[in-house]
Amino acid sequence: MTLFASFTSYAALVAAAAVLFYAALTDLKQFTISNNVVVVLLLLFVLHTVASGRWSELLWNFGFASLIFAFLVWFYALGWMGGGDVKILTVALLWTGLHCALVFAILLLIFSSLHTVAVKLGGVGAQDDSNDGRRRIAFAPSVAAALIGVFMLGCL
Repeated sequence: MTLFASFTSYAALVAAAAVLFYAALTDLKQFTISNNVVVVLLLLFVLHTVASGRWSELLWNFGFASLIFAFLVWFYALGWMGGGDVKILTVALLWTGLHCALVFAILLLIFSSLHTVAVKLGGVGAQDDSNDGRRRIAFAPSVAAALIGVFMLGCL
């Protein structure tokens, strides 16, 4: 790998972490995840994959993320997840692929549990759903923290 490709690969990771941080903050404040955020993360994934020389894994990661997306749409249809949550989780699993999915899932369990406890203790806000009285919590902060954790662990 050339110096330029290595720099580009790391720059894509840093940019993705910044976009994930933005998505987490936006979701915490507004309970929405922009489609633009998802598209930028997708483009950064392609840039990172090509620059790091892992382009041969590109189709496998897209296939894995597509399979998970189809499963998550079912959760969305049942009202268990929001549309933004489905999108950001799908793009996060695109980044991890099958190779790092277990590490991501463990980190996601840890961070979403911590976030749920913080909501219960009143440290983080939640939104009441007017339709059925359930409380909604932002999921993007947990997804962002887990994916950044995968980046930092060097699993990619």
